[in-house]
Amino acid sequence: MGLYNAADYGAAPNADRPATAGIQAAIDAAALAGGGTVFVPAGVYRTGSLRLRSHIELRLSPGAVLKFSAEPDDYPLVDSRWEGVSRQVHASCIYGADLENVSVTGGGTLDGCGQPWWERHRGSPEDLPYPRPKLIGLDRCRRVTLRDLNLVNSPSWTVNPVLCRDVTIDNLSILNPADSPNTDGINPESCSGVRIVNCQIDVGDDCIAIKSGTEDTAERVPCENISVSGCTMLHGHGAVVLGSEMSGDIRNVVIQNCVFKQTDRGIRFKSRRGRGGIVEDVRIGHIVMEDVVCPFILNLYYFCGPRGKDRYVWDKNPYPITEETPRFRRIHFAHITARRVHAAAGFLYGLAEMPVSEITFDDIEISMAEDAVPGLPAMMAGLEPMRARGFYLGNVRDVGFHRVRIGRHEGPAFTIENGEEVEIEGCRSVDTARNEPLVERVAAGAGAGAGGAAPT
Repeated sequence: MGLYNAADYGAAPNADRPATAGIQAAIDAAALAGGGTVFVPAGVYRTGSLRLRSHIELRLSPGAVLKFSAEPDDYPLVDSRWEGVSRQVHASCIYGADLENVSVTGGGTLDGCGQPWWERHRGSPEDLPYPRPKLIGLDRCRRVTLRDLNLVNSPSWTVNPVLCRDVTIDNLSILNPADSPNTDGINPESCSGVRIVNCQIDVGDDCIAIKSGTEDTAERVPCENISVSGCTMLHGHGAVVLGSEMSGDIRNVVIQNCVFKQTDRGIRFKSRRGRGGIVEDVRIGHIVMEDVVCPFILNLYYFCGPRGKDRYVWDKNPYPITEETPRFRRIHFAHITARRVHAAAGFLYGLAEMPVSEITFDDIEISMAEDAVPGLPAMMAGLEPMRARGFYLGNVRDVGFHRVRIGRHEGPAFTIENGEEVEIEGCRSVDTARNEPLVERVAAGAGAGAGGAAPT
């Protein structure tokens, strides 16, 4: 396996002409020889979409910057997924399909130059007839490594492996502006064997989102055997999110040793009727959160996305259980601290016909912000903003809270609406302004989402 310097193939740094052809020629030459390392020296390179090959390591010098074009013609159309649905999209800035043993490494920077793409997204549909490129998008690849990269200004999702196996994502720094639309950090989708470690993620949407396609995805493939460890999440809509595209199932997930700061929400599970699928066997532990709207959300009435405003999605009356009924079960939280929480300590709301079940919270410490700002813990029809509330449980079964402390909350520490087998042991309120009850039960339909009104 040899070393292929992109400069030897015509890629010129700091030049007026694009370096796309030169870098691609180096990749193709290495592939033709059976594989190797393609090295990009220090400098700024203007480029369009680059296509990886099997047995190739694309290594960026710490001083190398790939600045990607904003011209749609520089991103050929490929068959991939967009928000869980198979369709034609613009190829990612770094793209690969049906590859084996492929890597992008080094201390260099991938700059997606996303501003023109974000403006097209905010404009009319004619401005963007096909979905925007992702910064790194890989389809049906095996043995993938992404390591030691700086990723900035992605046109849409930043890293999106789809139907990949054996993926290592290590020591990435991801930074997208807070107002950039749909610029999620790392989204493994219908993948198996994904390790996300030592990353810092600060983006305009979810920091990490684990997905497996929607009900409109013909091929139902689970996202499974996923570990997230040693990561720091800043801002973003959610730190680690499972769903809402989970029709192919999500299972066997471990999230540990992470810090979440000023993310809208901490750990967030979301889905709705029509999606089907199961999210199960998830363990989350040793997390510190600060300044979040709500640390824990499990919501089966999530209404965003196509058909999300249909009555079938928002109606709080029970429906027949079918293959379209999603399930959340066997989810466990332990050894977690959340400070300066604003809306609620947690919000768990299952379907009237399918409770969220087999959920535990052990050794959890939550403290509300003194200047808590009212907010919505979850996107659900009829839900009013909350401020400094405790846990709200609706349509739950077999849920245990052990050694949970909630500080400075308003109202009960635990509000239960239609809950069965809820165990609260060794839990207490601290530093409350008045003598709030520990537990309050409310009638089904009288609490969160009461009335089942359609979202507007």
